[in-house]
Amino acid sequence: MGPALAVLEIRSIARGYFALDALAKRACVTVLHAEPISPGKFWIAVGGGEAEVEEALEAGVAAAADARLDHTLLPYVHDDVRRAVVEGPRRSAPDGSIGVLEFATLSSAIRAADAALKCADVTLVDLHLARGIGGKGYLVLCGALSDVEAALEAGVSSGGEEHLVGRELLANP
Repeated sequence: MGPALAVLEIRSIARGYFALDALAKRACVTVLHAEPISPGKFWIAVGGGEAEVEEALEAGVAAAADARLDHTLLPYVHDDVRRAVVEGPRRSAPDGSIGVLEFATLSSAIRAADAALKCADVTLVDLHLARGIGGKGYLVLCGALSDVEAALEAGVSSGGEEHLVGRELLANP
């Protein structure tokens, strides 16, 4: 598996399987996740070389057509983000200030986590994607107050204000 990660969210389970078929046939990528999520949506995550992942994502987006909710391509995804997408959340006790970002789509949460981790010296405490929260995504970061503030700014900017549901900073938990 290469350094690239792509995520595609679709508002229809049936169209999700169709898009999965299209992207898996287009390029040699590793399917990391492909499953229905509530409320009746479907998400796909693939990894591999940058060119292959980009080509597969283009095919998936085209197949999803107007059922596409959101998508993202991270050519050099942060290792902690890739790990969280593949393995699920690994919660640990926060140390220092805590920042939380909540997004309407999991693609935007993944973009935000990647940007936040690349811009400041923070630790990813949790990256929760879709399950049990209506298809949304949130991330929890910890570190020095100034680093958490910078990471939240970068996360909101990358995740997109239009997808932001909530943003909180606990300076001294």
